[in-house]
Amino acid sequence: MKQALSSLGPFLRAHLRWVALAALAAGVLAVTISLPPIQSPRNAGTNTNSTGSGASADTPPADAASEFKTDFTKHGVPYSEILSGGPSKDGIPAIDAPKYVSVGEANDWIKPVEPVIAVQVGDDARAFPIQILIWHEIVNAEVGGTPLAVTFCPLCNTAIAYERALGAQVLDFGTTGRLRFSNLVMYDRQTESWWQQATGAAIVGSLTGAQLRARPASMISWADFKAAHPDGRVLSRDTGYGLAYGRNPYPGYDDIHSSPFLYQGPAIPGTLPAMARILVVLVGDQAVAYPFSVLAAKHVIDDSVGGEEMLVIWSPGTASPLDQERIAQGQDIGSAAAFSRVIDGQHLTFVYQNSRVTDRETGSVWDISGRATAGAFAGKSLTLLDGVNTFWFNWIAFRPDTRVYQA
Repeated sequence: MKQALSSLGPFLRAHLRWVALAALAAGVLAVTISLPPIQSPRNAGTNTNSTGSGASADTPPADAASEFKTDFTKHGVPYSEILSGGPSKDGIPAIDAPKYVSVGEANDWIKPVEPVIAVQVGDDARAFPIQILIWHEIVNAEVGGTPLAVTFCPLCNTAIAYERALGAQVLDFGTTGRLRFSNLVMYDRQTESWWQQATGAAIVGSLTGAQLRARPASMISWADFKAAHPDGRVLSRDTGYGLAYGRNPYPGYDDIHSSPFLYQGPAIPGTLPAMARILVVLVGDQAVAYPFSVLAAKHVIDDSVGGEEMLVIWSPGTASPLDQERIAQGQDIGSAAAFSRVIDGQHLTFVYQNSRVTDRETGSVWDISGRATAGAFAGKSLTLLDGVNTFWFNWIAFRPDTRVYQA
């Protein structure tokens, strides 16, 4: 067995290790792992590749009917695009009854550079540490009285928060153990329909065609979150699972020269490297990708998308959760977020100078959370826009119409 594992690629070995740890923590005594062949994205076809599980365009994936009770005759994507990621249904355990601690309490175990998903509804600001989400992928939460699914797909570096209410029904989400274009496929426990994490669309089952509403969320450093929200609440490590919070089960995965893990999908445009980090800003039906490489050089971009005057900020000081074995030791990849440039009816323009982001109109100083920390607007905040922090290969597979910002 040891010899067999040594012959696997490093990310595949890490994935198997992660599957075993998650399964043990969830109380699973035995796990059957079905891994499809890995295909380079450079040679990927146009959604017609075999999944390695015998599924065809109209045949549900192996074991799906025995694990899920939903209408598999309804599906909005070919079943041949859906792969097994290794774990079975709920093998990656979502957090269904999250507990929270104060910023002071969390400060004992989160390092300043560690990334968190920051979500705010009204005056209720919450931080969801990636050191926890990397092991659970979904938190069925409530923020500001709004039921939310806070999600993170490690293979895609994709952090998105969705409203769990669909009409009058509130859904709870779990993991299917399946992937599509390397992206997490979730399911709701009410109808057991399958949902694409990257898009929030129901792709299999009775709710096929339904769409979840995304809520603005940003991936920023713990230091930046606690500076902006000293009274915020933080997802607790007390989850009921004995997982290695703080450790990264995919060391080295975000190497810009590597290939996506378990990717079988459309050919990836060479506009950017497959593993390039981007911030995608969504306005109406328009999507614009801002490469982190460009953002790190400029720090500030004033732009307009779909008639929305917006500001994109990049700030250093956030560790990659997918680099070193300890998340806090990951390379500094910074963080990025997009905001409306209009506040109190005034249209602002921004500049980066003397290591600060300021607006030309009042000289107010602004941070990565959109707060004015000094100047005429001190104490006020810009409106956070709908943005997705992700890898290029993941996003462009679902939204090939995305425009890439050119410096």
